[in-house]
Amino acid sequence: MEYLLIFISAIFVNNIVLSQFLGICPFLGVSKKIDTAIGMGGAIAFVLTLATIITWCVQKYVLDPFGLQYLQTLAFILVIAALVQMVEIILKKVSPALYQALGIFLPLITTNCAVLGVAILVIQKDFNLLESVVYAFSTALGFALALIVFAGIREQQALVRIPKGMQGMAIVLITASLLSLAFMGFSGVDGGLKALFGLE
Repeated sequence: MEYLLIFISAIFVNNIVLSQFLGICPFLGVSKKIDTAIGMGGAIAFVLTLATIITWCVQKYVLDPFGLQYLQTLAFILVIAALVQMVEIILKKVSPALYQALGIFLPLITTNCAVLGVAILVIQKDFNLLESVVYAFSTALGFALALIVFAGIREQQALVRIPKGMQGMAIVLITASLLSLAFMGFSGVDGGLKALFGLE
């Protein structure tokens, strides 16, 4: 039941992009088409989950035993950068069209604060490895969900007439803020589930 709470909380209640406001760059940059959003969501899910597993192991078996906690951020960024390079190589070979569509935002996963943020959060929350994996994968699903919903809305906006003063980034930011408000409706759901299943 604990894992279900982590899952629901990471996707809806504490959505990484709409509630915690991490990973805004790819959220705004790769959300023009649903196909691209799905591809980016998949890439983030792969990198985020794998990076969390590796960084958790690095923290517990290298940094903590040798008292090198001050190297955490540097070590985590190196792990994430290596994984992003791997994703880039795979995508370039398997799906050149998606690789082209993602463009500059694919290497930017390296500096995406959502990936680094989750890697650090699981250490701060003192999750075990399985909880860390569930949290990372759920967070990636939440990111992908937000990205795909936002891309769908932006595709619809392209079909309607928008007043001249609202065109471009203005309507994008207003839409993102309204979507964020919609997700705020989920706040308190995890507390209700804890009470329902007697986990408080």
